[in-house]
Amino acid sequence: MSAKPVLYYTLRSPPCRAVLLTAAAIGLELELRLTNLKQRDHLTPEFLKLNPQHTIPVLDDNGTVVTDSHVINAYLVDKYSSDETLYPKDQQKRREVDARLYFDAGHLFPRVRLMVEPVIYFGADKIQQEKIAYMILAYDGLEKCLANAPYLCGEHLTIADLCAIASVSSAVHFAPIDEEKFPQLAAWLKRMPLLPYYKKSNQEGADLLGSFVKEQMAANKKAKEAEK
Repeated sequence: MSAKPVLYYTLRSPPCRAVLLTAAAIGLELELRLTNLKQRDHLTPEFLKLNPQHTIPVLDDNGTVVTDSHVINAYLVDKYSSDETLYPKDQQKRREVDARLYFDAGHLFPRVRLMVEPVIYFGADKIQQEKIAYMILAYDGLEKCLANAPYLCGEHLTIADLCAIASVSSAVHFAPIDEEKFPQLAAWLKRMPLLPYYKKSNQEGADLLGSFVKEQMAANKKAKEAEK
């Protein structure tokens, strides 16, 4: 019997949580290996052999190494799940899911990073209002996708929802959703936590990230005041 797939991850990371959600959705148990970015675990020679781009998450499935959360999720469903609704084999439906995955990769998650990384890594003591507004602009794309269906690609949950919710549930700590302006998105944000694995696989990590960034902002502000 082969070993469980190994996931290099940290719980605060939205992409890592997207993989945890997908694994839980298909009932796949992973071996979790915590990767501390501040301690530069991702820059060790061993890790760089797995992923020269030194990003997480990374999946090592008995020698098959897969990087990028969106690619990992597609791989896991293709290999381990008989539920074709999560990542349809029908090419037209799959392209729709892919488009939503790219929206997360190109818009949602980068805008989360734009808000939080200056605080975590560069001493910022607040999140600039224009960065919050930029995040909110991305909410409009999700609102329109959800206009006529409960999920981003129609009537069924897909890995696009799992990736997007990991980003959005992190973003709302700093860029709240106006329910009057984005009613469908707000409803989706309430619907996703009904998944039985949601809290453990995602919400706990999103809350950790929110608390960590807010604490870091306070610490950075205190440090700046001490320098005056």
